[in-house]
Amino acid sequence: MNAYGSSTDLAYLSATEARRLFNARELSPVELMRAVIDRAEQTEPTINAFTEQLFDEALEQARHAENRFFGKNGLTPRPLEGIPVATKEKHAIAGRSLTEGSLVNTGNTATENAPVIDRILDAGGIIHARTATPEFSIAAFTHSRLWGVTRNPWNPEFAPGGAGASLAAGTALLASASDIGGSTRIPAAFTGTVGYKAPYGRIPGVAPLSADHYRGDGPMARTVDDCLTFADILAGPDPRDHVSLRPKLILPTEYEAVAGMRIALCVRLGAYDVHPEVEANTRAVARALTDAGAVVEEIELPWTRDDLLISLAAHFSTIFGALVSEIEAKDRDRMSTYATAFADTMAAARERVTYLDGLRIETRLQRELGEAMAPYDALICPTTAVPGLPAGDDLLGRLVVNGVDHGEPLWAAMTVPFNINNRCPVLNVPSGHSSWGLPTGLQIVGHTYDDPTVFRIGKALEQLRPWAYTPEHRPTAQSAPLTR
Repeated sequence: MNAYGSSTDLAYLSATEARRLFNARELSPVELMRAVIDRAEQTEPTINAFTEQLFDEALEQARHAENRFFGKNGLTPRPLEGIPVATKEKHAIAGRSLTEGSLVNTGNTATENAPVIDRILDAGGIIHARTATPEFSIAAFTHSRLWGVTRNPWNPEFAPGGAGASLAAGTALLASASDIGGSTRIPAAFTGTVGYKAPYGRIPGVAPLSADHYRGDGPMARTVDDCLTFADILAGPDPRDHVSLRPKLILPTEYEAVAGMRIALCVRLGAYDVHPEVEANTRAVARALTDAGAVVEEIELPWTRDDLLISLAAHFSTIFGALVSEIEAKDRDRMSTYATAFADTMAAARERVTYLDGLRIETRLQRELGEAMAPYDALICPTTAVPGLPAGDDLLGRLVVNGVDHGEPLWAAMTVPFNINNRCPVLNVPSGHSSWGLPTGLQIVGHTYDDPTVFRIGKALEQLRPWAYTPEHRPTAQSAPLTR
């Protein structure tokens, strides 16, 4: 124990609180980093969120950060000074591995930092670990032949992304993320954390997929304030990504209450079968907003599965799927089963639909969303249709949990419509818990490029329905029975 509680209590500090304690000289960056490392040593054998641990270098950087807070050598602390940040392995760090979870890329080394890495380092963040992804980031679960299975700290029988698992386990205060179909929001929903899909171009990416208007890099955290601060660090133009927006948006840190706001509630997005507990938690959030003085009205969208499938198939098969297919044609034997299945599906889609087919439907879906949201300030809906995805399962058939068939795995993620509508900012916040032992998530969808509104609602919900990782409300990494 120390003046701030146990080592675990320190590991679960928010970045905002840690920075306050650093400034007051009540906590050292070295103390915090040691607590996070201790927590990782306790949990990583079960959770397996990290692909690379940079603990020795991180402790040395924490000592330099400490000097900045004491004003040594005339240096002053930067916005993320001394904060432990876990970054996706796919976010390149010069001189380090860049495999994207694939045996195909074993031995690959990055030649330069990804833009988000430069932003973190320039702000004083300390990258102490790198997190796992599914192979080429093409799935909503995380396991690969290269790194094994990543497990959810709330219930290790289920698999989130490595960034969400790390935040929930208390082994990072912030984590970098990316999102082409939900890879920021889905792990955030499954782990009770906060994930932000910024609108297209807000945060610079890496070529060639930086030109893919479905994708974008972004921040994850345990609190809305931390996510907001991290988003401000990552945003802004970069000459390596010509679509990155200028001028840089600086998000407000203070917001008015939600009283008087008009918010649309859409539980099924027209096409999804939603688990009853996910729906109940979503409606509980809507009631909390209503009780706080917002006007919440339920709407439905005219979206169909066929429309969503054609739009997704045309887009992915032409860009991301084509990239994976190039790799599969040379190295199929070294790829995971789900990765080769994705390549096969994309090859078949290219024979059936064109990019123009997709654009015709995509622009209609965008107009339908715009018209439905026009009378409202924002829209809320579930992030996922089910509370979780089983660990270690390739999910090439039906999603079956405890003997119950939950349908085709593609329809577990309610995130992809907002990659089609990727000019909309979307913030995932926790909506409650399920009987699966897992948190559930809520998407707050803003009008195109209206980032502040989603944070306004997110900050309100953090007060109305708190999810803080208090000592009595943290994952224990104890598994619950799961049969399939």
